[in-house]
Amino acid sequence: MKILVHIARFLVGALFIFSGFIKLNDPLGFSYKLQEYFSPEVLDIDFLSPYALLISILLVIVEVLLGIALLIGYYKKPTLWLLLAMILFFTFLTFYSAYFNKVTDCGCFGDAIPLVPWESFAKDVILLVLILFLLAKQKHILPLFGKMPRSIIMFLSFVACMLFGYHVLMHLPWLDFRAYKAGSNIAENMIIPEGAPEAVFEYHWKFNINGEEKIITTTGAYPQVEGDFIDYETQQISEGYIPPVHDFTIERNEQDYTTTFLEKENLVVIVAYNLDKTEREAYYNIRNTTEEAIRNGYTVIGLTSSSPEVNEAFVKDYKLPFTFYFTDETVLKTIVRANPGIVALDKGTILQKLHWNDASDLTINELPTAQPLLDFDLKFELDSIAVLDQKYRKLMHVSGEEREALGKKMGLGPEDYNGNLWERQIAIDTSNLKRIEQILNTKGYPGKSMVGTPTNTAAWYVIQHSNKIPKYLELMKEAGKAGELPFRLVAMMEDRYLMSEGKSQIYGTQGMEYNNSGPFIWPIENPENVNQLRRDAGFESTIEVYAKDLFGEDFEFEHITLEEAEKRRLRSINTNE
Repeated sequence: MKILVHIARFLVGALFIFSGFIKLNDPLGFSYKLQEYFSPEVLDIDFLSPYALLISILLVIVEVLLGIALLIGYYKKPTLWLLLAMILFFTFLTFYSAYFNKVTDCGCFGDAIPLVPWESFAKDVILLVLILFLLAKQKHILPLFGKMPRSIIMFLSFVACMLFGYHVLMHLPWLDFRAYKAGSNIAENMIIPEGAPEAVFEYHWKFNINGEEKIITTTGAYPQVEGDFIDYETQQISEGYIPPVHDFTIERNEQDYTTTFLEKENLVVIVAYNLDKTEREAYYNIRNTTEEAIRNGYTVIGLTSSSPEVNEAFVKDYKLPFTFYFTDETVLKTIVRANPGIVALDKGTILQKLHWNDASDLTINELPTAQPLLDFDLKFELDSIAVLDQKYRKLMHVSGEEREALGKKMGLGPEDYNGNLWERQIAIDTSNLKRIEQILNTKGYPGKSMVGTPTNTAAWYVIQHSNKIPKYLELMKEAGKAGELPFRLVAMMEDRYLMSEGKSQIYGTQGMEYNNSGPFIWPIENPENVNQLRRDAGFESTIEVYAKDLFGEDFEFEHITLEEAEKRRLRSINTNE
């Protein structure tokens, strides 16, 4: 009997210590699991959700300490009764999850040993039997040390648990058992191997056959029966193979960027599963680290489950040098146990995972694409100017309900998207132009090496919408030749200037339509070579295709002279008179 008691004592104590330590290694992960249990769909005690992290820490520390207390024989009677209370609580949770199929993984051993609910329930029943056995035979449980050593061991164990729990909360779990651990490749973990078992379903078809309801079961095919179809139900028989990563996506504006970023080298990702709940004091570290990464040639993006309106306002408020994309909240919580956290990837392989407290530990090497002169304050200012440059121009191109919908999407009230929009845009353009001229006259053109892309186009747009093209055209040409500004934009500006001067354009970017004269491409200086010039400038379409894009599929490009263009203008004037 003594041997059986010692075996049961060791098994229960060791299992409680192991289970508690695994959860103490990842208290945030356990708190997420408790939030599942607290949710209205499960136990409907959602008022406890705000305290899930505190409850998780207390539970796992008690779990570890009870296991240690049992092993060393510390206050055996209270220890055994507390063990019984805890295992009854866990047994109820696992039975509830299994019977009602509410929580698919109980979290008993964290991510180290995932158990389905019935497996967890069976484990808890075995532990319950062992604890009841120990309660009945507790006289055979003898302390291993004297009273003082036992108290010292318990005190040191408590302190160690507190320090360890604090450390993993302020940094990251010491052990990472998830599919997103350092060294794993996200894309490879999403692959379903050839020949892997597929999910099996049964379909229960309900028919009215000769006035009687009958159910016919198939594995998918529609039954060939004489009768009237009523309804059907689907039942999953087996789950099939589920890859370690099966719900990871990166989206923005209804576009999927998952493959794009998983194929990218030198990628730094800021993970903030919810920006309303994020640690706001973290973003001083985050901003400094991401600015350094971008200067050294890295691509930086953010991932969040928050709405575009929330994340765009957040980026603006904290002057962050990157854009947020959408990913499911549960996935983001799984990737990194911090809000925010930092993940460094190279072609989908996770190189580093960091808590925001450790942002300065991110390994950043200077890459061939490094831009050490990037001015992030100027970049942020120019990004704001670029938004204002298009603010009312976007609205002026639509009307009615479409304008109202766009205005609301932009966060504007009715007083902003109605009325004289052109007058408001002129006021913005005047203010923007004044600031851009100050920048151009003091810093030169703010190009790619100074503010990155696409911010390097902001100054171009402001000048393009002004009467200052003659003054800054040469500066724009120099920036284009140096690769600081897309040369196709320089070409468009030069064509616009030439047309305003009544001269032939070079690249064929400008069209014209006088009243009652019909549209036409403004005269081109060298029409025979214009397509080559367009290719050299960075345009992808020929003049013939571009003309159709500009004026419609029925439009056919024809070269006209300056004299013909002048005749069309005069005919338009005479017609109006």
